Amino acid sequence: MLEHGGRLRQAARRYGIALADWVDLSAGINPQAYPVPPLAAEVWQRLPEADDGLEAAAAAFYGNPLLLPVAGSQAAIQALPGCFAPARVLTLAPTYAEHPHAWRGHQIRAVAAEQIAAALGEADILLLVQPNNPDGQRFPRALLLRWHAELAARGGCLIVDEAFIDADPADSLVPLAGQPGLVVLRSVGKFFGLAGARVGFVFAEARMLEALAERLGPWAVSGPARQVTAAALADTAWQAEARRSLVGASRRLAGLLDENGLAGGGGTALFQWRPTPRARELHEQLAAQGILTRLFEAPAGLRFGLPASESEWARLAAALSET
Repeated sequence: MLEHGGRLRQAARRYGIALADWVDLSAGINPQAYPVPPLAAEVWQRLPEADDGLEAAAAAFYGNPLLLPVAGSQAAIQALPGCFAPARVLTLAPTYAEHPHAWRGHQIRAVAAEQIAAALGEADILLLVQPNNPDGQRFPRALLLRWHAELAARGGCLIVDEAFIDADPADSLVPLAGQPGLVVLRSVGKFFGLAGARVGFVFAEARMLEALAERLGPWAVSGPARQVTAAALADTAWQAEARRSLVGASRRLAGLLDENGLAGGGGTALFQWRPTPRARELHEQLAAQGILTRLFEAPAGLRFGLPASESEWARLAAALSET
């Protein structure tokens, strides 16, 4: 099992702090989640149906009808490697650990960003998270398209996980997915704050979507989750306000960390990353005060999600001032 953020019950037991007394900044999820509408009773009683409006809402929101709903992008991360013959896979280091873990049956190599161009000639697949998790690094869209063209020309593939791009989607490759050798993953768990719904989408050419659907089987996404997600994807007013709010909150968080000696690093609208050799020590000190961050060992650093309220902001500020 790989470690992830959001293990709040485990932290509560370890540190002896009641579940309700924690500030959970470990998961990089919008703390102001989309307000889930009430659901009719029959949504819980019927099997999910593909003509319930979810695919249409997703095609409109993301700008591409060549899509497959999945049980969170994690389902696609685990199933995609089986859709490819044994391959040489190139990825970024560090990045979301589930990706290299899922491709361990293939030949995988992780390199720094500045080494990707030189290493691409010896890869069949380039696997990137955009923006990257945990450090928030982004690649220019034109550069990604150049790498895709190089790979596709020899039958290779670019796979891009855009789980954290919704607050600033200018570099998204979703509208182009459908071209040979391009697969893009999206998730509603982060930007919409609906991680528990377990809904994501894969955008790719039809034959790849068919192969993936065959592996995942029918009813990959529950009926209630489909209905809630369709509503969220159609609510443009909520989306616009969420983007404005998240960008402001992330800047506030970056400033707070900088003021308390945690400068450098990077982030997205949903989290801030701070590399520090004191990562484990700081993680423990904050946890002892009921503030859960996401600890990384290699490279050593902490990822901070956004506080959900002014009282949580105050608690974080107070705790940081004491570390």
